[in-house]
Amino acid sequence: MRTEFTEAQLADPDIRESNKILRTCVHCGFCTATCPTFVLLGDELDSPRGRIYLIKDMLESGRAASEHEAKHVDRCLSCLSCMTTCPSGVHYMHLVDHARQHIEDTYKRPLMERLIRATLSVVLPRPKLFRAALLGARAARPFKGLLAGKSMTMRRLRAMLDLAPSTLPPPSESSGARVYRAEGTRRGRVALLTGCAQTVLAPSINEATIRLLTRMGVEVVVTAEQGCCGALTHHMGRQESSHALARANIDAWVREAEGEGLDAIVINASGCGTTVKDYGHMFREAEPGLRDRAARVAELAKDVSEVLSAFGYAPTREAPGIAVAYHAACSLQHGQQITGVPKSLLEKAGFEVRVPAEAHLCCGSAGTYNILQPEIAGKLRERKLGFLHRTGADIVASGNIGCLTQLGGGGLPVAHTVELLDWMAGGPAPSAVTAARARQEALAAE
Repeated sequence: MRTEFTEAQLADPDIRESNKILRTCVHCGFCTATCPTFVLLGDELDSPRGRIYLIKDMLESGRAASEHEAKHVDRCLSCLSCMTTCPSGVHYMHLVDHARQHIEDTYKRPLMERLIRATLSVVLPRPKLFRAALLGARAARPFKGLLAGKSMTMRRLRAMLDLAPSTLPPPSESSGARVYRAEGTRRGRVALLTGCAQTVLAPSINEATIRLLTRMGVEVVVTAEQGCCGALTHHMGRQESSHALARANIDAWVREAEGEGLDAIVINASGCGTTVKDYGHMFREAEPGLRDRAARVAELAKDVSEVLSAFGYAPTREAPGIAVAYHAACSLQHGQQITGVPKSLLEKAGFEVRVPAEAHLCCGSAGTYNILQPEIAGKLRERKLGFLHRTGADIVASGNIGCLTQLGGGGLPVAHTVELLDWMAGGPAPSAVTAARARQEALAAE
């Protein structure tokens, strides 16, 4: 693609990077076939190729973003399926992130939209605030009928109430700073990103990760200074807040690495993993010290499936007779290009693994997308659930809390991959297994 940025514009490192990405695009359109929003809406402007044209025009002109650009860029899930498909290697992720930052900096959204986005950016990265908000949403759910109306604001408020779980697990000790000693001879030492929303919605995921790794001889460190990875605010274009969160994590993990050492930084929410692995790019223009620390953290960051595979995961129970529909989170299969490892681990654990049709398409979660774009997210959810049910599996497994939340309540029990692997290696049965067993018994009795 030909670009016409001025020399003055190219002095900006973000423009310079976007210029390189734009010049890589050859307009082939392969990306349109695997873009969830184009598949649903059929609008070229809601495809990666169409958004690339919009972003190019917006950035080249140097003008403020308009409602037009905001509308179509906002509809992008950042699922990155287009990057997997693209034969030219267009790094769409960095381009759309730059576009979101430009929109956030130059476009004044309607008041209610600004308030909702500000609330999400403050509440979601802070577990205590998030827990309080979920309790409030549960109390407000009986009054959901008062939120009648077809306006986007009303739909977003209803989506918030719908996504809030009816019950919340109690706070877990796994979210607090602590060193979990390896059982037997220590074979490795890792830091664990406990996350923000996940620690409230499903602390069992971190608990299973810690149990499994320590049984395998891996010491697990949860540092006091870590927090949200910054992904949620990063994808809303709020660079200052996302970078502040990332810097806190970088400093905490580098101190640990320079102390007793780290073999990896384990991340069991793939949306977070994609962002942490990109810290080197996020801080590429920072002062040398921070730039080098960010690059080191990005290199150490590993999805939990990568770490389990590297340390030789092995089950200790007999095959459970459970079929698992593996839902590949976009951030794992497209963002991190990890496809075969989680399925291989589940098969090694004794599960029959089934892959649904359209496995490359997003379920509609995408961070805050299912709140900010509830109609599109709802259609993607129903489409995904339909294919998952057609597998005839007993349980849906995935490696991302957002996907599990999105697909929960859809007629099939959901579990994080690591919870199932932990169970088969001696841990407690996840609630999804109990539900699946009951479902199997009920079907057998019919």
